[in-house]
Amino acid sequence: MQKTIYEDYKYSIQDTARIYVGCKYTFAEFLEEEEILFKFRLVVQKYILPEADFGDTLETHLYYLAPESFLVKIYRQIKARVRVSVLETKKSFPGFGRKGGGEEKRYVTRQMTVEELVSVPPAEKERQGYVIQELSVSKLALTSL
Repeated sequence: MQKTIYEDYKYSIQDTARIYVGCKYTFAEFLEEEEILFKFRLVVQKYILPEADFGDTLETHLYYLAPESFLVKIYRQIKARVRVSVLETKKSFPGFGRKGGGEEKRYVTRQMTVEELVSVPPAEKERQGYVIQELSVSKLALTSL
């Protein structure tokens, strides 16, 4: 059952402008996946993999990426965006059958650039409950590399 859940976040979708890749792929799986655009796999193999490990997932790679890393410039060049779920606390008000106010926690999905993601320290990401779901890249920007 757990393998099925893990496989749900391994996908590749394309539209006319962007490529969307689930972040549970390890780099080894990513390079072997035929459905991912060849140019994107080539960029990962040539630029990103020398500073990463084959066993790392895209999620852990992006989660712990340092702001001063050269890879941040590569991600900016290919106009990469990340879809992240963040645990948000919202105050709830009394009413509608509830007694008293309280706090309601829920995950909110946000789109952010890689620069925005790496500007948040890993300890803060953990405290806020960041879950990196998807990496998207511009097809037009890929052709420029």
